Amino acid sequence: MMQTPFRLVFLLWMCVGIKVSYCIDTLRQGETLNSSSQLDSPNGLFTLRFYTPRETNNSYMAVLFNGGANAPVQIPTVWVGNREDPIPNNSTPLLTLGTRGELIITRRDGGDPIELYGGGSPRGNVTATLLDTGNLVVKDISSSEVWWQSYYQPTDTLLSGMELRSGTNWSLSSWLTETNPAPGAFTLEWDMSGSAGELLIRRRGVPYWRSGHLRDYYDRDLGNVKEFENFNFQPDVANFNYNLTNEGGYFMFTVINGSEWTPESRRVISGWRLSPEGDLSTIDDRPMILAMASTCYGYSTEGQALVGARQRLGCQLWEQPKCRNRHQTFDLRSGMFRHANQTLVSRTYDFNSSLSLSDCRETCWRWPNCECVGYNNFVGENSGCWYWIGKDLVWEQDLDGSTEKIYVLQSSGTGKKKKFIGIILGVVSALLVLLIMVMGLAYFIMRNQKRKEELHQLLTLEGYTYELQNRGGDHLKLFTYASVVSATRNFSLNNKLGEGGFGPVYKGRTAEGQDIAVKLLSRQSGQGLLEFKNELILISELQHVNLVKLIGFCVHKDDKMIIYDYMPNKSLDFFLFSESKREQLDWQKRFNIIEGTAQGLVYLHKHSRLKIIHRDLKPNNILLDENMTPKISDFGLARIFKEDSSEANTNRRVGTYGYMAPEYAMQGIFSVKSDVYSFGVLVLEIVSGRRNSSFHNIEGPLSIVEYAWEMWRKGCVEELMDPMLRDSCIIDQLQKCIQIGLLCVEHNAMDRPAIEDVLPMLKNETTLPMPTNPAFITRNSVVQQLDKCTPENLSANQITLSEIQGR
Repeated sequence: MMQTPFRLVFLLWMCVGIKVSYCIDTLRQGETLNSSSQLDSPNGLFTLRFYTPRETNNSYMAVLFNGGANAPVQIPTVWVGNREDPIPNNSTPLLTLGTRGELIITRRDGGDPIELYGGGSPRGNVTATLLDTGNLVVKDISSSEVWWQSYYQPTDTLLSGMELRSGTNWSLSSWLTETNPAPGAFTLEWDMSGSAGELLIRRRGVPYWRSGHLRDYYDRDLGNVKEFENFNFQPDVANFNYNLTNEGGYFMFTVINGSEWTPESRRVISGWRLSPEGDLSTIDDRPMILAMASTCYGYSTEGQALVGARQRLGCQLWEQPKCRNRHQTFDLRSGMFRHANQTLVSRTYDFNSSLSLSDCRETCWRWPNCECVGYNNFVGENSGCWYWIGKDLVWEQDLDGSTEKIYVLQSSGTGKKKKFIGIILGVVSALLVLLIMVMGLAYFIMRNQKRKEELHQLLTLEGYTYELQNRGGDHLKLFTYASVVSATRNFSLNNKLGEGGFGPVYKGRTAEGQDIAVKLLSRQSGQGLLEFKNELILISELQHVNLVKLIGFCVHKDDKMIIYDYMPNKSLDFFLFSESKREQLDWQKRFNIIEGTAQGLVYLHKHSRLKIIHRDLKPNNILLDENMTPKISDFGLARIFKEDSSEANTNRRVGTYGYMAPEYAMQGIFSVKSDVYSFGVLVLEIVSGRRNSSFHNIEGPLSIVEYAWEMWRKGCVEELMDPMLRDSCIIDQLQKCIQIGLLCVEHNAMDRPAIEDVLPMLKNETTLPMPTNPAFITRNSVVQQLDKCTPENLSANQITLSEIQGR
């Protein structure tokens, strides 16, 4: 972003132009704009002033795209108020905001005034303001009610936030010529006549070009928009954030970061313009063609009569003159026509000033007996057409280009040589198509076989053979990469839910309308193929209300993705550690989350067909559904235990600092009691609303465990309570949860309760023992409380955990 001093300098520079007498964005009642004054939008990109097109002597009240050095030179106007009522420059026009809020253009030569807006009932505090989007708005300041806006009367340009509405006059109409803003031959509309909406360009009311239907929000199919794939998969190329909908019968787009439009962001595309030739393009320093309606003329390659040589770009079928053929087209050339006897040719004139160049072409194309072989139009206000008529006319090309340019009828010819070449090309094309089909079939078979092998390898974990296709695992879906890209809108930042040590998570919607969460495993996360297979196999085998539901997966080159059921309330840490959101977690919700998490662990440890140790239980991995029901997620570090095993040992410690049991951190020993320790830390965090890692005071406690133990010993556990719970907390339940949390973080694993014994404790179905010996875990050491009577006398074992892989 531009620094503030430079921004001020730029705005001052905008206010001292040769023709600008003052720099404002608002016109108040009784104030006027003359030919030497103007309104400027706050971001400096748009200006409202009287505008004179080149090579003319007429003035128009217009909004201009004033994008500085990168502004387009040829098409600066985005809205014209009096496009059908030009005012001679010598008439000294004035724009006035009246007492009723009316916008009137008057002229001192006594001519009739031009009313842009008729106003409402007499009242004060009415203003006309030019917004950063280029929209001129008349509103009542006291009530903020908008009375009128230029967006209601679009001309040839669609701006950010402007709507095209089906069945109304909210449509674009092209200029007559590049220098005459009067309505031309082409209109751009949002058409809702079919099963879904689409953009429609008409020429003189007749359908000329269609964009293709927009089926729904995630399934955009404006297939006839040139280069539309750039917008769909690379939105930053055009800097657009599309809001395309057929709900309510309207279409619009919005620009990314539109509220931050500044003069230094001149690459921002400010709108779509419909040209006098019917083409649709963007407005910026490097215009991008969206629709080539000017090519919609002639015949298709199959000989069908249509408007447009390439029907696939949206050109519509029209009935054509029988004397025309698909080899004919008009080409702009420099030269002159003569009769076959060398006499000069007299032109045929049509002085109708409402005719555009496309009208001249259409008239010449459909001339009786096809005798018109050339056309052109006048330039400027006196628009019209002239034609060259006669079947005996001979064209003389001027090679140096010094004579006038004329649109001349050309024919590609149909001789035997061309026909022979066409036959050869047809045979070669057929052979190429056959070869491509054979190669494509071979590739498909090989790819299908390779994918089967990869799937078999992927879903087979060393030591445990779980082939899902042989275990009724049809519910685990293999997603294609294209479907994931489409669902997440090419992994759009707007769809990003968050990011952890494993990589980013994106929201998506499948073609069937199901909301999903896509975890894209980062190559830097440390989670490789082993963890990926581990998570897929484990979650696919598990079914419990407190475990996240796995929908499927996707592997694309080096990218590995796991697709879950979407949880609308994200994860527990999103609420628990946010000053603005944790008040939404009252005591009952927190107690339910504690109990639901315990239920999920009981299923993993006791009731599932496999005994599973999660090894990374923490708030980030507790997801919340729409009812705030907890769902344990992220099984990338989980391990399967055989039924007769109670613990295991590893040299590769993985997990998260502060949640690791001491025996695992020090010796690599893990068991179901390792998860119990993590659960105890999680309970203390839920009760206090504080992260385990938030204790940085060297003089004080180093962790939530140590702090809770001190409060317990002093008999003031209520001080551990999150202040947000004062009005909803049940003190007995709070004390019970703190006691259970301290029991779960006992130093010796054998002293911790089994998770299946924790549930009766939470439900008051059993007597709780007293905690005696909690362990305090830090990044570089494991500190054990030895003397429960003298907390000042601690014995610290400085053990470096260099092998731990923290996340």
